[in-house]
Amino acid sequence: MKAAELLVRSLEKEGVQYIFGLPGEENMAVLDALIGSTIQFIPVRHEQGGAFMADVYGRLTGKAGVCMSTLGPGATNLMTGVADANLDSAPLVAITGQVSTKTMHKESHQYLDLVSMFRPVTKWNTQIAQRDTVGEVVRKAFKLAESEKPGATHIDLPEDIADLPVREGHEIPLNPQSFCDAEAADVCIRHAAKLISQARNPMILAGNGVIRAKATAALIHFAETLNIPVTNTFMGKGAIPYTHPLSLWTVGLQARDYIAFGFDQSDLIIAVGYDLIEYGPTKWNPEHNSQVIHVSMTPSEVDRDYMPEVEVVGAIATSLERIISYANRSEHAAPAALNLRPLLWEDYTAEANDTSFPLKPQKVIYDLRQVLRSQDILISDVGAHKMWIARHYHAIEPNTCLISNGFAAMGIALPGAIAAKLVYPERKVVAVTGDGGFMMNMQELETAVRVGTAFVVLIFNDGGYGLIEWKQEVQYGRSAFVKFGNPDFVALAEAMGVKGYRINSAAELVPTLKRALAQEVPVVIDCPVDYRENAKLTKKLGELSVATLGGNV
Repeated sequence: MKAAELLVRSLEKEGVQYIFGLPGEENMAVLDALIGSTIQFIPVRHEQGGAFMADVYGRLTGKAGVCMSTLGPGATNLMTGVADANLDSAPLVAITGQVSTKTMHKESHQYLDLVSMFRPVTKWNTQIAQRDTVGEVVRKAFKLAESEKPGATHIDLPEDIADLPVREGHEIPLNPQSFCDAEAADVCIRHAAKLISQARNPMILAGNGVIRAKATAALIHFAETLNIPVTNTFMGKGAIPYTHPLSLWTVGLQARDYIAFGFDQSDLIIAVGYDLIEYGPTKWNPEHNSQVIHVSMTPSEVDRDYMPEVEVVGAIATSLERIISYANRSEHAAPAALNLRPLLWEDYTAEANDTSFPLKPQKVIYDLRQVLRSQDILISDVGAHKMWIARHYHAIEPNTCLISNGFAAMGIALPGAIAAKLVYPERKVVAVTGDGGFMMNMQELETAVRVGTAFVVLIFNDGGYGLIEWKQEVQYGRSAFVKFGNPDFVALAEAMGVKGYRINSAAELVPTLKRALAQEVPVVIDCPVDYRENAKLTKKLGELSVATLGGNV
């Protein structure tokens, strides 16, 4: 058995279903070993697209998505998606081909030190320098990628090592290990319960860790039992249904939104499954007025602005249930932040019946929510539309609104939708993207057609890099170098073998979405948007005060 064959057998043992990647000279041995394997190799049109597919696969399943490239430019193309997975805590294993070990000491065609290059964007990486270590390397890569906090790992396989026979006794893949989550110390549980019992206006800040830990039911029970409102980060959408009376929806906009006033009035923030990268503590506790409880599978990052009174480190669901058994809030009135909920609903529905054209972004998102079912999946690309989705697209179930937040990489939505549809073929999937982000990986439409994944790409078309223009206008009062031309997106879609629609009025959006979601092929919808709403939102948020909120907080 060659090392490349053992690599494939080891991937099979890990339960790998798909490898997303491109063939190359230096990974030919692995490709040959995949013939007849239970693993489906999906050739993509750009390595970045393949890495994004593995990224989203990992985020939706909790199992490491796998992407593969050849050496040199193939590997460098892979890096953006690998970095995105690592910063968004999505389990991913990247495999790169490499030159022969006999030529690494000198200048060699397409040779780069990939272990050094990938080290800053992964949890762990290594080069397989000995043929007999393949089984151990693969097991370690998956163990570290999938353990809390999940992230990316990287395996570099030189072409000569891949073709070497594995020695007897080393040719059997290692079995995946199961491990139990640790429980938090009782003294920490009791301390947290005491702080919660004493607090007048506590709030819960729910992060992506709640979803990774499958602790949403425990979080809801915790909030209901103690009558504490919950707000979630961009990546924590669905930790509590937005329809729940204790839900204060999503926080994270780089401006003082309604929820900021709830934080102002809170004397205790219970951060559950929260990581600093999701929404910096300087935004929600700038004066350090609120005490903080950290409830997570891992200890908190050291940060001057995030110094918890107590850290409850262990299985999140178990920790929350144990805190309930010691906490008592029966003598306290409902926290003041709950008074914000009517204002959130009023803001959310304000443009529900708007008929202006081009469409307002909040109108597009409102209509999307009405069309998609609770279990359907929306994947947001990065751009101005991402900020509107974060603020206005509300989730009922976890992992139904995916936003690239830690690395915030443009181009993720379309390839991500392919992975989402492979994981959940029975669900509807919509990739929402700007015209800039769409053009970065639109070539993967061909991949979508080839592998039979039907989803909808909704393009917010404004002819420019809208988010940068928004920020330029706020900071400098003018914009520069953000406008570009676009192709005919409908004609482009049809040339790629998919269906294309163009929205010509506000009234067309809902029926077009319904028609598109019923198709058995990918669909592209070109939707002109009016991003003058960006400046209006900035002005509105800048004028918010306790007085303008009617003293509701």
